[in-house]
Amino acid sequence: MSFIDDDLRRVDAALDKFQLKEAEERISAATTEGERVAAPLVEDARTAELKAVVRALSTTSSSRPLLRRTRLRSLLRQLGRKEGEQVVAETISPDISNLEWIATGKATAQVYGLILNSLLDRTIPLSESIWYWDDILGSYGNILLYTIQTSPIRFWAQAKEVYADARQKFWQGHDLTASARQATRTVTEGWREFYGLVQNSIRERSLAQAQTKILSPFSIARMQARRNLERIQHLRRSSAGSIGRIVRECLVFGGPPEDRKHGALIQVLEAEEDDWQTTIARAACLLDSVTRSHDDIEEFSFDPQTASSTEVANLLVKILDERLPAQEKEAEDLRLKYGKPSRLVRYWIPAVGLLLSGSTLLRILVNRKAEIAQWFRDLGQTTIDFWTNWVIEPTKKLIGTIRHDEQSEIAIQSRDSLRADRESLERMVVDFAIQHPDEKGANFTEAEIAELRAKVKEGDLTPVLRAYEREMQSPIKNAIMGDLVRTLLIQVQKTKVDVEVAIGGIDSLLKSQELLFGFVGIAPGVLISYFLFQWLRNVFGGRKGLRQGMKKGETIRLIRNIDRTLTSSDLDIDQGIISEENHGFLLCETHLLRQRAAQVLPRSVWREFLEDLDDLLDVKQGVNRQIQVVRRIEWAYAKWLT
Repeated sequence: MSFIDDDLRRVDAALDKFQLKEAEERISAATTEGERVAAPLVEDARTAELKAVVRALSTTSSSRPLLRRTRLRSLLRQLGRKEGEQVVAETISPDISNLEWIATGKATAQVYGLILNSLLDRTIPLSESIWYWDDILGSYGNILLYTIQTSPIRFWAQAKEVYADARQKFWQGHDLTASARQATRTVTEGWREFYGLVQNSIRERSLAQAQTKILSPFSIARMQARRNLERIQHLRRSSAGSIGRIVRECLVFGGPPEDRKHGALIQVLEAEEDDWQTTIARAACLLDSVTRSHDDIEEFSFDPQTASSTEVANLLVKILDERLPAQEKEAEDLRLKYGKPSRLVRYWIPAVGLLLSGSTLLRILVNRKAEIAQWFRDLGQTTIDFWTNWVIEPTKKLIGTIRHDEQSEIAIQSRDSLRADRESLERMVVDFAIQHPDEKGANFTEAEIAELRAKVKEGDLTPVLRAYEREMQSPIKNAIMGDLVRTLLIQVQKTKVDVEVAIGGIDSLLKSQELLFGFVGIAPGVLISYFLFQWLRNVFGGRKGLRQGMKKGETIRLIRNIDRTLTSSDLDIDQGIISEENHGFLLCETHLLRQRAAQVLPRSVWREFLEDLDDLLDVKQGVNRQIQVVRRIEWAYAKWLT
């Protein structure tokens, strides 16, 4: 959907209003004169045919307002009549005449849409050619590459010129007086003479080039690129001027502003003050003039003030059959001649290199087939192992941690290790205290033993340390015959318990953060998989479904082009608006912006965006107002466009 569809709907609605208005006026006039108005019981064939054509040409009859050329051509042929089938104007009823003009107006709107669509399709791609030639002229390396790429074409062109020149001289050198001598001359002599003429032609061409200027192949390529750039820029400006002209002046009806096309100049309406039939005829003449070639001096076939609907319909058929196809062919020929070279010209060098090295590459592939197959198997197995060990298993552990699964708990030591060592220390200390009381003959009661166990749990080893102090008074003797070794071993067990208590604290800290460690463990595998998937998607995704970021970048670039068109455009001094050429550029960029924004903006703000685009295309408000609209678009939709 583009601004062309909106223009067609507005023109269609305006024509429907004219039809209803004239019908109401006739009914009102007949009622005033006292006549009875009654609908005919059976419609004549012409009325039924015209109503069918009007329904087919109406934009409300289809979700696609713009008809195909073949369909439109067949409908126009139903409106036009041959010269021998002309009906006298006096015999045509007002209803039939009104229907003919309504159908002709809707057909004119369809031709208007087809021409605009054709101009847009031809003008917008020319920017790529302009960027290409600017890139070529921007560096000597690109000039060198372009020279090599186009060298076969230049060589072939020079060879044809030399051959044509030599052939012309060969035939010019044979006159009638030498016919007898030529008849007896052998074929070898004729070819020898022709070869000499070819050498002379090459020598003359080289001398002529040396006399004009000694130019290197790079200078010639640069001149050719600059000439192509100028021709493409001229073609783009010409097409943009045509777009701006027909949008401003074609099918501009009177009525409230909301019923008129956006971009139409109110000055055109005020200057002409024509009825709507004359406006349709003028629009057909304008479309005819826009599609004419530059060397076409044919005069217009009718006067818009006195033209009939049949003449307008026949002119529209001529535009579809002759003018528009010829214009498209001429523009396509110019684009092929001066535009961006074909892929064959741009890529024949790597293609030749690939062709020459193809046998070597094939030989390498055949000789190393087993190694390549093993490499692919290793790559597949590595991918499977990575996915299993770094994505699947960490995910299972993370799920187990969330579910508080005992098998997934993080632990530095076994669960019952500290308890067993602590109970062993208690037994060792209690047994030592019972066997070595402070007073000989004293026995420990159950309460004292329980109190001793409680002190050992808190880390109090007083009985053992006292004995250790006594034993250290004679360490060598007590090491052999006393309890020094036993007290040392009990203290070693105490140290072991203290270490396990510290490790238990660390273990508790890890268990409190095991969910965090689970996410840390799964993060590398997931991130690597995500970025690898994105890379593969970008590499093998092709042109279908451009990424959202690229679409947003295109919309920003289009807004920049619109801003530049408005700020650097030449203004009409009398009216204070941009020129037809810049208006055409504005329409092209806005057309692309509307298509790109439809892929980015949500449906909730799409209607507001279309209103802003309508304000942007309303050139009669002045360039300052349009620049303000661009600023509004920049900040209002920055959330989706940036």
